[in-house]
Amino acid sequence: MLTCHCYSAPHARQNRNIRHLDMVEWEPISIDALRARIEQGCARMTPAQLRLWEAIRIEPEKWQQHPYGEQGNGFWAVGLIGRTVVWFNDIEDGFNRSRFTEYGTIEQYWCNHDELEMSVQYILNALERGSDLMRLVWEPARVKP
Repeated sequence: MLTCHCYSAPHARQNRNIRHLDMVEWEPISIDALRARIEQGCARMTPAQLRLWEAIRIEPEKWQQHPYGEQGNGFWAVGLIGRTVVWFNDIEDGFNRSRFTEYGTIEQYWCNHDELEMSVQYILNALERGSDLMRLVWEPARVKP
């Protein structure tokens, strides 16, 4: 799925007038619920996805994202590969991949509703084929000689 640029809670997409109400009632996902979500994703992974996941996964930790992550004290980062962080957007209820330059800070806000195995598959595709839809919105990586 190509990423979108929606910046509101799921119900707010239907009615912009209730955006404030949704954000007030929204609560960040708990670490236990996140771990359950990760386990569900792992159970659906192919062997190749699972091997990659085991290589990139990290212990979930909160990363900052301005401004959308502020209300929940950040978003849960769950995987790292190069300068890409795999994180869970609990406002939109899905896993995303974003670029980072400073460890602990998510630069780009995405609202994919992807399950974990789909985010891992996108990375696997990029490794196998050398292309990734995320590159369409990024500047090329700079390699120092």
